[in-house]
Amino acid sequence: MREGSRVVIVGGGPGGYEAALVARQLGAEVQVVERQGMGGSAVLTDVVPSKTLIATAEWMTLTEQAGELGIGADGGADGEAGALRADLDVVDQRVVRLAQKQSKDIRTRMERDGIEIIAGTGRIGADISPSGTREVQVSLSDGGERTLEAEILLVATGATPRVLPTAQPDGERILTWAQMYNLTDIPEHLIVVGSGVTGAEFASAYNALGAEVTLISSRDHVLPGEDAHAAELIEGVFLRRRMHVLARARAAGARRVGDEVHVELTDGRVVTGSHCLMAVGGVPSTAGMGLEEAGVRLSASGHIEVDRVSRTRAPRVYAAGDCTGVLPLASVAAMQGRIAMWHALGDAVAPLDLSSVAANIFTAPEIATIGVTQKAIEAGEVDGAITRLPLQRNPRAKMLGIKEGFIKLFSDRSTGTVIGGVVVAPRASELIYPITIAVSQRLTVDQLANVFTIYPSLTGSIAEAARTLHRA
Repeated sequence: MREGSRVVIVGGGPGGYEAALVARQLGAEVQVVERQGMGGSAVLTDVVPSKTLIATAEWMTLTEQAGELGIGADGGADGEAGALRADLDVVDQRVVRLAQKQSKDIRTRMERDGIEIIAGTGRIGADISPSGTREVQVSLSDGGERTLEAEILLVATGATPRVLPTAQPDGERILTWAQMYNLTDIPEHLIVVGSGVTGAEFASAYNALGAEVTLISSRDHVLPGEDAHAAELIEGVFLRRRMHVLARARAAGARRVGDEVHVELTDGRVVTGSHCLMAVGGVPSTAGMGLEEAGVRLSASGHIEVDRVSRTRAPRVYAAGDCTGVLPLASVAAMQGRIAMWHALGDAVAPLDLSSVAANIFTAPEIATIGVTQKAIEAGEVDGAITRLPLQRNPRAKMLGIKEGFIKLFSDRSTGTVIGGVVVAPRASELIYPITIAVSQRLTVDQLANVFTIYPSLTGSIAEAARTLHRA
């Protein structure tokens, strides 16, 4: 496509705004339709808010080893030892403030680059004009309609929390993850339904903030889709912190009874708490947009089917982010959006490669993963070697009072190339970076091992793990 192409992007989350910046950089005229605010749910109700809340909770967990490290609290007015506490009203005000600030910063950057932002909801026209353009009908947030004409169209509408008919959220006692920031006090007893990433993160955070927490898992263990050793360790931490974990328990419904919430299980048991978070997955925001009429193919779950350069089945229509179901990570959404514009506007582009995507679960400790899994190696799908080192033996970890966590590396047996890894540790999201570089750049374990590390440092265990795989 030539410079000056008209690009319309429906959705202003990471997939949408990153695509817009790339398209504008390549000389396109860009319009973004967003109904919620720039950054979308990732910035306003999901990733940024939840991780800001978790950042506060992380400070609470750091006090666990205070006594061992020689730290004590002065006595209070009643003569008893002082203790840290979290003021959830202040915490949530900060959460909302930071989310709005991030949204404003994104908007400012886009407007500075000459991108037009339109507040509203977009619907795609079914037909392509003789000149190759497609109409997008926008229902404006302040009333009225507007018609946009696009030569290239990107759908990046994200997803919304799944709602069960038998557990309708009221925003006060029964909540979705997007409604958790309405709370002004720490719940007396929070019931979390769903032990995937979202459920585990919120359960970990509110447990650290001082709430009694019951986590209901329909599977044998929490985080069933993650590395088995990591999930086992996190579940052990939850139990040590006196969280109630109900395994192999499926919620049939939740109802409010006065100031309580009763969660009914399929086996007849009833769990009673003050609040309930329904963390049972997300639904792609693709309904009512005219996608199928325009020739876009949707899966049975409602996700948009795309190839590795973000193309849909409809000519000049691309899609990115959670609405595609490729991998529900903001980093993947952003890359899908960039790839879409590079491809559509004729720039150099490499197809999406999920093998080098790092992911993180913000529990305490965190779980970070990259590349090939141990499950794939043990199943014979990959001829790989495995090593795992506990963090307790790391000198820096001893100084910091870290007693739980590990570094795990996987390498190709024939070449010694690093093909994957798992880190369970405080700030694992930072520690996974050198392993991500090794995987994406196809470094060998010897190359990784021979890089200098600070002594003492947690990264020293990454080099040590690589050394154990020499000639593995």
